[in-house]
Parts: sequence; structure tokens; C-alpha cells
Amino acid sequence: MTRSPWMWLGVLGAAALILGITGGAAAQTAEIPLTIEKNRFDPEEIRVKAGAPFVLVITNKDGAPEEFESRDLRIEKVIPAGKTLRLRMPALKAGTYSFVGEYHEKTAKGKIIAE
Repeated sequence: MTRSPWMWLGVLGAAALILGITGGAAAQTAEIPLTIEKNRFDPEEIRVKAGAPFVLVITNKDGAPEEFESRDLRIEKVIPAGKTLRLRMPALKAGTYSFVGEYHEKTAKGKIIAE
């Protein structure tokens, strides 16, 4: 049995539609800006939807590196001075997750609240 070129075009079109839908869902991941400035996080409190992954976009405006550390989430990432880091976060269960700037723990504190 011979396959018509139109049939293959239909198959390719269906595949493109499926991939487009999947790609669109991934593009909707929430991005949460977080700034480090004067050895503090801004904002200090971040609210996210429980059960949904998100991306923390951390910008270090200070002249020295800072380490984003969350013992609750088991994350440690150094953000160089003047740089931005995109940190993909998993879907979190409802709760509160603290984080600090390890190099300035007394002033650089915050929390993520998943609700």
C-alpha cells in the first residue's frame, strides 16, 4: 500500500501541533525576580503556588558574590557580583522554606511560601 504525500503532511502537522502544545505549557512556568542588594534579598518573602514549578531569577547587584542557600530545599548556588542566575525550582508542597545569603546571613534572609 502506498502512502500519499498528503497523509505524511497530516502526520507531520499533527506532530507539530502536539509539540507546540507541550512547548507552550513549558513557557508558562512562573518567573519570580529576586534581587540581592546591600547584602539583603528583595523581596524577603516570595509567595508561589504549591505544586507548580517556578524559576527564581536572582540578580546580584552587589560588588561581591553571594551564595543563595536553602537548607530546607537543599540548594546552594553562588551568584557572582553583577550577574543574574536563573534557578529552576521544583514544585513545592504547601509550606514555608527559608533561604539566606550564606556570606551575609545576618542581613540576607528570606522565605518562600508555597500555598
